[in-house]
Amino acid sequence: MIQVLACGAAIVTVSMGIRHGFGLWLAPVTMDRGWSRETFAFAIAVQNLSWGIAGPITGGLADRFGAFRVLIVGGLLYAAGLILMALADTGLAFTGSAGLLLGLAQSGTTYAVVYGVIARQVAPEKRSWAMGVTAAAGSFGQFLMVPVESGLISHVGWQNALFALGCGALAILPLAFGLREPPAAAATGPQQSIGAALKEAFAYPSFRLLTAGYFVCGFQVVFIGVHLPSYLKDHGLGPEVATVALMLVGLFNVFGTYVAGSLGQRMPKRQILAAIYLLRSVVITAFVLLPLSPLSVYVFAATMGFLWLSTVPPTNAIVAQIFGVKYMSMLGGVVFFSHQIGSFLGAWLGGKLYGLTGSYDIVWWICIALGVVAAALNLPVRETAIARPIAQPA
Repeated sequence: MIQVLACGAAIVTVSMGIRHGFGLWLAPVTMDRGWSRETFAFAIAVQNLSWGIAGPITGGLADRFGAFRVLIVGGLLYAAGLILMALADTGLAFTGSAGLLLGLAQSGTTYAVVYGVIARQVAPEKRSWAMGVTAAAGSFGQFLMVPVESGLISHVGWQNALFALGCGALAILPLAFGLREPPAAAATGPQQSIGAALKEAFAYPSFRLLTAGYFVCGFQVVFIGVHLPSYLKDHGLGPEVATVALMLVGLFNVFGTYVAGSLGQRMPKRQILAAIYLLRSVVITAFVLLPLSPLSVYVFAATMGFLWLSTVPPTNAIVAQIFGVKYMSMLGGVVFFSHQIGSFLGAWLGGKLYGLTGSYDIVWWICIALGVVAAALNLPVRETAIARPIAQPA
């Protein structure tokens, strides 16, 4: 179990850490290439959407053939996407590399695939905690990588910074060996086809509610992650404030994800999720209404960081608890697809509405309203294992 947790956490640290700082590239890329913010935001939106679309497929492949092969391909695509992102000189090429290719790479190197291995290798009574540990490690990667990426952009330029990150993404390849599963691991559980598993999940009301709520998570975090640096710049705050803010999001995310995973062992996970979404709305409301200053930004970043990816462990633990672990990666990928539709809209709509109104105000209020909706959606979720008919002997 220790090897699985260590290697899984390291992989998530690399994959999530790199992408967490993409908002730092918005200003230098658009200024150097002469593009609008919407061009950059659309590419990141496509990244999130392609990640979501590919998620159930890569998850299904990991369930069927093991996570190792998926992680190897994902690591190679990650490195290639970052390098091509640096070389792209048109909006279309940038969307293809930063959007499509990196989205495919992230679908094979992040939570759905890693959590599938954890769910199969860790005892059910420790599963939520183990997912919290892995998410916390990934959050530390976000905290660690933001100053690294900011420093690289400042000292070697945004293109060379992407080349360096492309080399760093290759670290996923050796780490993937730690998640090689014994052949029997993927074959355990009820003998159920992929189609039957999907039909069962979509017919279950709690799965639909959980999936709908996860849309809001994606919308909120990607809008903030991509557009917060530019929002602060528009209000006269320097780039160092945005860098510190993103660092604080990553740092407090470590504590938030661990606490959420640990609490998931002791109390209903639906209540944890509802509280997280509702608290996000409260925090964003205070941030929008109070006077903006470096201090208010840092307080906002710390509190939002605590709530940032704390939805991930309880959401995935509920999926495993209801449906079992055989198709954990695939079903987790389906739920995450909803998250990524929200991510697409959060990234793209932020740029689109800014272009139309010259302000992010409308999108902030959309984030607030969606948080309340997500809290209401998660409260009725039933966490008990689904009842399946017992197969009769021939």
